[in-house]
Amino acid sequence: MKAVLLAAGLGTRLRPLTDHVPKCLVPVRGKALLDIWLDSFTSAGVDEVLINLHHFPDLVRGHLASRHGGPRVVTAYEPTLLGSAGTLRAQRDWLAGEEMFLVVNGDNLTDFDLRDLVDAHRSGGAVATLSVFRTPRPRECGIVEVVDGWVTGFQEKPQEPRGDLANAGLYAFVPDVIDRVRPGVPRDIGFDLLPGLVGEARAVDIGDAYFLDVGTPEALVRATREWGAVELG
Repeated sequence: MKAVLLAAGLGTRLRPLTDHVPKCLVPVRGKALLDIWLDSFTSAGVDEVLINLHHFPDLVRGHLASRHGGPRVVTAYEPTLLGSAGTLRAQRDWLAGEEMFLVVNGDNLTDFDLRDLVDAHRSGGAVATLSVFRTPRPRECGIVEVVDGWVTGFQEKPQEPRGDLANAGLYAFVPDVIDRVRPGVPRDIGFDLLPGLVGEARAVDIGDAYFLDVGTPEALVRATREWGAVELG
C-alpha cells in the first residue's frame, strides 16, 4: 500500500521557526513530525510513501537519508506549490494500479490508528474515506456533513457551519478519484476534490484519539505539553 505525506507548505504561521527549517521537520518532544508520520505509516502496513517538497527540500532529503527502517520513501520536489489535490494529480502515475492509497496532512499530530482508516475504507464500498473529529471552532475547519456514515455535504471554513464534524486531513482514496481533479494549480483537496465526492465518500470518526493541527507557535507549545502525556498515558 502507498501513502502520500503532504509536506511542501511554507509553514508561514510557524515563523520564525520555519524561516530555518521545513514544517515537517519541526520537532514535538524531540521527534520530527515527519518521523511521527512515517512510524504511523509503518504500523498501518504502508510499504511506500511519497513526500512532496518545496520549502528547504535538501534538509528533508538529508533527514530521510539518516533514517533506518520503515517504508520506502520517495520525494517529489514542487518548484511551484501544486496544492494538495494538485500533488495527487501530478503523482497519478505513481499511484495507478493501487487498490487504495492514503493521504495525510503532514502538519497534523495524532495518535489515531491509520489501520482503522484502512479497514473502514476496505469495508465501506466508497471511493474515498476521510477521518473526522468534533471541533469547538467549526468556522476554522472544513466541516463534513454525515448521514449513516456517508458524506452528504462539505463546507470549507464556513461562516455559518451546519455542524461540528471537522475534516481531520486523513484520507483513503481509490486512484480513480484523481481524475476528478481539474487541470491547473493550485488545486486543493478540500475545495476542489471533496465536494465532488458527496454521496460517494464515507467518514470515520477518530473518536477519543488525540488530534491537533500543529500550525502555530501556540499549537506547538500545546503539542509539546500534551503529546508527552499521550505517549506516557
